[in-house]
Amino acid sequence: MQSSTMSAIRSLVFATALAAGLLPAPARAESVQQGCDDSTLSSGALSRICIPPNWNGQLVVFAHGYVASGLPLDFYNLTLPDGTSIPDLVQSLGFAFATTSYRQNGLAVLEGVDDIRQLIAQFNENHQALRTYITGASEGGLVAALLAERSPDLFYSGLATCGPVGDFRAQINYLGNFRVLFDYFFPGVIPGSPISIPAAVIANWDPTYVRRITAALAASPDRAVELLRVANAPFDPSQPETVIKTALDILWYNIFATNDAREKLGGNPFGNALTLYLGSSNDLRLNLRVQRFTASGAAVSALRAYRTSGDLQIPLVTLHTTGDDVVPALHELLYLAKFDPSVRGRFIPLPVLRYGHCNFTASEVLGAFLLTVAQP
Repeated sequence: MQSSTMSAIRSLVFATALAAGLLPAPARAESVQQGCDDSTLSSGALSRICIPPNWNGQLVVFAHGYVASGLPLDFYNLTLPDGTSIPDLVQSLGFAFATTSYRQNGLAVLEGVDDIRQLIAQFNENHQALRTYITGASEGGLVAALLAERSPDLFYSGLATCGPVGDFRAQINYLGNFRVLFDYFFPGVIPGSPISIPAAVIANWDPTYVRRITAALAASPDRAVELLRVANAPFDPSQPETVIKTALDILWYNIFATNDAREKLGGNPFGNALTLYLGSSNDLRLNLRVQRFTASGAAVSALRAYRTSGDLQIPLVTLHTTGDDVVPALHELLYLAKFDPSVRGRFIPLPVLRYGHCNFTASEVLGAFLLTVAQP
């Protein structure tokens, strides 16, 4: 998006919100310390707090998405697909911005929830926000939804984008189902078990297995489409290459998240012992021969802490592409089914008709954000 267009959109959003009385008058520049300050929370998580020169007295807190456990703690997911900087965009509208690395990578939903609470406490040591908004993407979308439900006293409203807000166990099963189906349709391409990933596969994912998977899918395009159909994994028919992209996107999570999740949840969380797979050329053969696994009781019990309740005391806006290959847009329907409209909060799902995970334009994110701050 051209900078002049982005500038016009930002100005329109800011002017509209200010005219509607959604934004207070900006604080005097000399009354706050401007710029970004990096620090460390008591949990060990990194924190970043940014105050713009025209601070309007409000704070946007951002929860990042999934980061593989082997990577260093850092500030992730801070740019949109078109390259727009999220902290810069937020500050250009007059809002302060805060984020955290979380105290650990890999599965970090509950830790992210607690670290966001610590982040806000750190912000309040030096500043006093008139309103605070929780936002998050992907895994951070679930963090945002859980905070909107469990800490409504900290936030005015929330925006959860492309997150597994409907049912986290269903999300784990979606990823696990794809791997066992891939092994059925393309046996021997990925060694090891879908629920226990060999270290050699993780270490050689990019140089060896991405190419091996790509070659296998390209050599049997009909079988590749059949795999996606049975797994209910989306692709863009106008872009045939997205068949391979979807497979690689989902398999990445199986490879890099499985061992970490099993360790943190106390056992294997994936189960397909009673799953009926449909949509193949021979469903009977598929269901007789596909690998079957049973989730451990300890893991299933641990997953309850990751479950959203639908009990909202503040408004929650969600933004999701209908063709999200990593976190299905079905999560919004699952959340809607548990949401109680008689309570004070509001659930406002915003679908975007497009393929891809978190594949939003800057104007779509701005629109969703404006709706978030506009809630009465």
